[in-house]
Amino acid sequence: MNYQDILNKANNYLKVSSIKTSKLDSELILSKVLNKNREEILINLQKKIDKKQINKFNFYLSRRKNKEPIAYILGFKYFWHYKFIVDKSVLIPRPETEQIVEEALKIIPTNKSFNILDIGTGSGCIIISILKERGNSQATAIDISNKALKIAKTNAKLHQLENKIKFINIDIDKFNSNKYDLILSNPPYIKSIDLNRLDDDVRCFEPKLALYGGLDGYGELKKIIKKSSKLLKDNGKLIIEIGANQKNQTIKKLKENGFYVKKICKDLAGKDRCIISTKINK
Repeated sequence: MNYQDILNKANNYLKVSSIKTSKLDSELILSKVLNKNREEILINLQKKIDKKQINKFNFYLSRRKNKEPIAYILGFKYFWHYKFIVDKSVLIPRPETEQIVEEALKIIPTNKSFNILDIGTGSGCIIISILKERGNSQATAIDISNKALKIAKTNAKLHQLENKIKFINIDIDKFNSNKYDLILSNPPYIKSIDLNRLDDDVRCFEPKLALYGGLDGYGELKKIIKKSSKLLKDNGKLIIEIGANQKNQTIKKLKENGFYVKKICKDLAGKDRCIISTKINK
């Protein structure tokens, strides 16, 4: 069997299971099995594949057929300009979350040192992406999942930033530390009624700890806003990702805790996704 044959079979196999990206996923899985990039495979479609490789390919393919996200099968995901290790203990980085990075880079001058806090760091993709481009700054990254922190530490090492980020296994409720110039968070904000409406690949595989925001979806958001008002320096900035239809309630909560809402960013689908606010001098 050659590359072309196995890709055709795999594409059809995944299509039957309603995998929308069946062709791309088949190519990515073959790329993993052969340890070659996709381009190399696509210009050598007549090359043969051995039985051991076929068995390995079929194993990964069956995982994808069962709706396991391709990022978990491959073991990595690209975010911003960088590659990050991921597994089932962390949320898969999403393009809309890149807005946090984009807005943070506008706030942090290239020649200054900012003290940054990342709440619920997960894979570490947000804070690592920022520090890759603002090397004078340093950060603390917290998460209540020890498994997630192991992945974040692995990614920090991968990007030679292990000495720039202090990782702590703690809930924001119990965290008391220095005053920060900037706080970032992509918190869990899915309300309980919506959890079961998520796509199978999210609902069945991604960590509920990183998704579930309580009955109304605001459980973690409220905690983060309240605690950030104490942890930020005067005029410090808070950048927080929100879910659809959470803008008004989040703005209300920010104002109640001494924040001025500076900017609301929409994602590519036109939904309110990211709020940038400033802690007001008291």
